[in-house]
Amino acid sequence: MIEKNQSICIIGAGSTGIAACKNFHQAGLDFICYEASDQIGGNWVYKNKNQMSSAYKSLHINTSREKMEYSDFPMPDSFPDFPHHSDIAKYFNDYVDHFGFRDKIKFNTSVVSAILLEDESWQISTSDGVTNIYDNLVVANGHHWDPRYPNPDFKGKYSGETMHSHHYLEPHDPVDCVGKNIVIVGAGNSAMDIACELSRKNTANKVFLAVRSPVWITPKYFGSTPLDSFQRHPSIKANFFQKAFEKIFGFLADFILTRRVIKYIGRPEDIGLPKPSHKFTQAHPTISSEIQLRIGSGDLIIKPNIDNFNNKTVTFDDGSKEEIDVIIYATGYKISFPFFSDSFLKVKNNDIALYKRIFHPQYSSLFFLGLVQPLCAMMPIADEQSKLLTSYLKNTYKLPSQEVMKQDAESIHNEMKDYYVDSPRHTIQINCLTYTDDLRDELKLGSRRL
Repeated sequence: MIEKNQSICIIGAGSTGIAACKNFHQAGLDFICYEASDQIGGNWVYKNKNQMSSAYKSLHINTSREKMEYSDFPMPDSFPDFPHHSDIAKYFNDYVDHFGFRDKIKFNTSVVSAILLEDESWQISTSDGVTNIYDNLVVANGHHWDPRYPNPDFKGKYSGETMHSHHYLEPHDPVDCVGKNIVIVGAGNSAMDIACELSRKNTANKVFLAVRSPVWITPKYFGSTPLDSFQRHPSIKANFFQKAFEKIFGFLADFILTRRVIKYIGRPEDIGLPKPSHKFTQAHPTISSEIQLRIGSGDLIIKPNIDNFNNKTVTFDDGSKEEIDVIIYATGYKISFPFFSDSFLKVKNNDIALYKRIFHPQYSSLFFLGLVQPLCAMMPIADEQSKLLTSYLKNTYKLPSQEVMKQDAESIHNEMKDYYVDSPRHTIQINCLTYTDDLRDELKLGSRRL
């Protein structure tokens, strides 16, 4: 059954999708948001019904609440600097109810197929068996839900239990790690959090962290202030003095940040981790205030990457061997869109170039929100993206030509890839403040194109 044509379809009611909903709702746009779960919040919903959340029981945010909050809906002062995931889930629900668009979200309904029609409208089929036609499609399904494993896999065959960090909930769920010998593969935020949790007293027996690529570690606090306290909120337009400071800081960023990290936590190699071969600003740092203590106490043992398996025997690149009961792969995620056919759009190696990280140069009715890897929180980024997209859909902003969009998208995309470490994690990396400033400048330019 095909229903009547509507204006905008949004896929996903996580932190990005609800930012789009709020801006569209305030602008009086006609939209519907499909959410596979029975509640909003996406990755921040513990044991989410849609099984796409990666929130573990002990999860807290690793950017401060003041830099994570939406600009027009501050987090309560009663929240700590780094709130628990349950606080964040409540905050998102309060956000939706405050702005009054919950009735525009269709819960327990996933998009199973999105087909572009000849007139550039979209045929959207959902899990409830209904097919609708929409003028525009906004993809906000996130990029931290489809687990990525090492490819190619390690040599040999492993006979113990394995899981991806995406499915980790707590030390005994879904795999019992208590009293076991564990290897966590990876060195990102999830890897460090899980490694620290399992290596605390009376949890796992032995915990090893197999570091595939060296990382810089930054604590959550520098002295008594949160790590991101020196930055302005991405929604705030910089004044002359702020721009001057940020320009100078940009030139000296590696030196300044490296010195601060060394002062408060030490060089990675000083605390038992591999020495990074890249500058601090050339890769996503891992945020942990506990890793130094866990390594220094002998609770967590650092290893190089895995070389091969032989039943439960794991051999590492340095030739050392350990008998391991459980392997947890904290090896990142794939960017994927299961509702698109491979012939229409398939992302290889997480590589996708978009104009302003939003607009697909080839399709005038297809938009992506939140498809960025920021060195800050996603929420203010998604809000700024949604403001630009709202203006486009309200016809108060005009895009440049398709050719200009394509050239600009590829140029910026390649520039970021050239600067950051070559890995699937950094293909959509952005500088938060530069990016949001650019979105606001682009909005002004687009209004002049009308």
